[in-house]
Amino acid sequence: MKIKLGSGLLTIFILSGILILIIHFIPNNVARIILGLPFILLFPGYCLTAAISPRNTGMGGVLRLALSIGLSVAVVTLTGFILNYTPVGITLWSMLIVTFIFIVIMSIIGWLRMRKLTMAERLDLGFKITTPNLGTGVDKALHIFLIVAVLGALTSIGYAIAKPKPGDNFTEFYLLGSNGQATGYIKDLVLGDAPDVIVGINNNEHKTVTYRVVVTIDGIKNNEVDGISLVQGTKWENKVSFTPQTVGDNQRVEFFIYKADETAPLFEPLAMWINVRK
Repeated sequence: MKIKLGSGLLTIFILSGILILIIHFIPNNVARIILGLPFILLFPGYCLTAAISPRNTGMGGVLRLALSIGLSVAVVTLTGFILNYTPVGITLWSMLIVTFIFIVIMSIIGWLRMRKLTMAERLDLGFKITTPNLGTGVDKALHIFLIVAVLGALTSIGYAIAKPKPGDNFTEFYLLGSNGQATGYIKDLVLGDAPDVIVGINNNEHKTVTYRVVVTIDGIKNNEVDGISLVQGTKWENKVSFTPQTVGDNQRVEFFIYKADETAPLFEPLAMWINVRK
């Protein structure tokens, strides 16, 4: 039986869109793993090779597959490197959206280049499904061993992604000054001021978590922000204010983070000191 997929670019676009919807609406789902692996390890590089070489000839199937995997790793690595130096940072959604945009752009370029070619010249992923000839004796045993090894490797990768080690689960909690950096915290205030600090939370718990942040001044509760719900791999950054109630130097302002309705904070509070004048 012969199956025709054309260039495969439309199929990749549809599968990538389905992956985004699955991650948004059903974060913990096996389909996320099934579609996520080719989305990272195959789709970007394949779309790039289609844009570079849209003809059905000139690049064999094995070479195109090898280049697709190699270029996908390179593209995803470079994407993460660039995002690391942006305010967005490396998160699930930043990597997902930027990679999807890259796939769309390369697909459009490849499609536009293919329009200038005849149907016979265009990239075609058509293939035939036939009963494999495993041979006999040693050859047959080697073929079976190879198939089992590949399936075992894929199963191991899928299990490792679906069931990460408990040590990999963590929440990142940090403070930033008004300049968006880990410096420039306000220190000297006048009684009645209500300054704010940028508070950041990064969820790497491999599940959706609802957080709340409590601000205290010298041990007295001053403000609280609750209902901060984050899915795995997403980040929350927002301004959180506090209002000093008394005059004095070296007042300790502490920021605690809790999970949902838990009474114990996740870890020791983040602290800063302020001087308050009349």
